[in-house]
Amino acid sequence: MNIFVAKLNFDTNESELRRAFEEFGTVDTVKIIMDKFTGRSKGFGFVEMPDDNEGNQAIQNLNDTELDGRTIVAKVAEPRKSSYDNPRGRSNNRY
Repeated sequence: MNIFVAKLNFDTNESELRRAFEEFGTVDTVKIIMDKFTGRSKGFGFVEMPDDNEGNQAIQNLNDTELDGRTIVAKVAEPRKSSYDNPRGRSNNRY
């Protein structure tokens, strides 16, 4: 299960986020998204947990709770949309 975590403290690091989620099960990966120009956290990231039950348990227990002084949001990540997706349902391909 891929979990989206938002409203992170800009000082929260990946190991701290991993520890919070590991309380509910096995964590495969943790990735905090960084600004490519400043190198600073963008305040959100993703946690992958192989067991959906453990992932759901983590979401239920961590969503709207405090981590490093900020109330975080945790929810199931939605699939990433392609840059070619168009909300009108038409292709952006002009050829």
